Amino acid sequence: METIIPKTSTVLKALLTADLTTQWRNRRAVILVLIVPVIIIITWKVFIPVLGGAYVLANSITFGLIAIGLMGYTNSVARDRDKGIFQRLRVAPMPSWAIMGSRLLVQMILIALITTLVFIVGNTYDKIILTPAGYALTYFAAMIGGAVYLSLGQVIVGLIQNAESVNATSRLVYFVFIMVGMAAGFSQMDDKPSTFEKQIVQVVNWSPYGTVKNILSASMQPAHWNATTTTALLLTIGYIIVFAGIGIQKFKWNTK
Repeated sequence: METIIPKTSTVLKALLTADLTTQWRNRRAVILVLIVPVIIIITWKVFIPVLGGAYVLANSITFGLIAIGLMGYTNSVARDRDKGIFQRLRVAPMPSWAIMGSRLLVQMILIALITTLVFIVGNTYDKIILTPAGYALTYFAAMIGGAVYLSLGQVIVGLIQNAESVNATSRLVYFVFIMVGMAAGFSQMDDKPSTFEKQIVQVVNWSPYGTVKNILSASMQPAHWNATTTTALLLTIGYIIVFAGIGIQKFKWNTK
C-alpha cells in the first residue's frame, strides 16, 4: 500500500494548533510572562520625565522578550525533549524544521501580544502615544529583538541536555539581563556619572540587551533613527546569526 505523505502546510497547521492548545493549557505561565513588562512600565513611570516615554516602553518590551526567550521557549523545549515528545514527532512523516518552526511561530504570536499589551498600558497609564509609523516599526523591531532571545535560548537548550539544568541556567541568565538593564537605567539618570558608570552604559549599549532596547526605542521615534541605531540593528542581526548557528548545531532531539 502506498504511503500518503501529508502536505507540509497541513503538518505545520496541525503542529501550530497543538502548540497553541498547549500554550492555552499552560496559560498561567503565559500570564506570568506577560506580567513582567507590565510591572516594569508601571513602576518605571517616574523615569518618563527624565528618560522619555520611548525609553520606558522599549525597556518594558525588552524585559518581556527576555522572559519569552529565556523563561518560556527554552524551558518548554527542554521539558518536551526530556519527555520524549520530539523523538515521537520525528517518527512522523514531517520535516524536522516544521516541529521547531511551529513553536517559534507561537513565540512570535506572544511577542506581538506583549508588544500590544505594553502599548495599551503605556497609553492608558503613562499617557505615552506614538505615531502610526512608530507603532508599526516597533512591532518589526520587537520581532527582531525577540529572535535574539529565542536564539539565545536555543543556545542554552542546545548546550545543556538536562531539563532541570536548563531551567536553572535560563533563570540565572534572565536575572543577569534584568540586573544589567536596571543598572544601565539608573546610571543614565545620574547627572554626573563616574567613569566606571559610563563604561557600564557603553558595554550594556552594545550587549544583546542594549542593541535590542536601542532599536526598539528608535523605532518608536523614527525621526531619531541614526547611524548608531543602524549599527545596533546590524549587531542585533549578528547576535541572532551566531546564537542560532550554535544553538541549532548543538541541539539534540533527545537526552541520550
